[in-house]
Amino acid sequence: MYWENVRQFAPLTRNSTYNSSTYDESDELQITQDAEICLLKSGELMMKMPLTVEEILQFGEANRELFIKSSTYSIIPITVEEIGLTISWVFSSDPKSISFSVVYQELEDTPLDQWKVLIPMTRCNSHKETIKGKVKVRNAGIYILIFDNTFSRFISKKVFYHLSVQRPVIYDGSDFA
Repeated sequence: MYWENVRQFAPLTRNSTYNSSTYDESDELQITQDAEICLLKSGELMMKMPLTVEEILQFGEANRELFIKSSTYSIIPITVEEIGLTISWVFSSDPKSISFSVVYQELEDTPLDQWKVLIPMTRCNSHKETIKGKVKVRNAGIYILIFDNTFSRFISKKVFYHLSVQRPVIYDGSDFA
């Protein structure tokens, strides 16, 4: 499974297409946003692991592990100040599936109802296949990866993940001397 956010704040799913002349995201965005915002308001947070771009750049190649108890969720808020970056992730889970979402908040004190859903909550068979995705940073702020296990009443999960950040390639024309 692979996600890529190609337009700011448009909810994307696997194999989705976007046509600006025919797609009205207002209804869908509000419906999908309610699920994520409701989870963040009333769900039980297991772990919050804040990161900066600089910390992610020092990850190296090793995977990190996130433990998520049954009926809880965990988040990885990534504070980004530089526009144009691409945040990428790869993850798998054990023993079963996990739900995943990405939301954006402009400032630390932005009210929950003003957060934007970039990738709607999706149940991932990450115990069977590696999940990859990325989001392009179009605004400075906090990009929050949500790993949701609230649907599982008895089974805790481990999520093995790797994050990376790519800067845009800027061509300066120097090879045409």
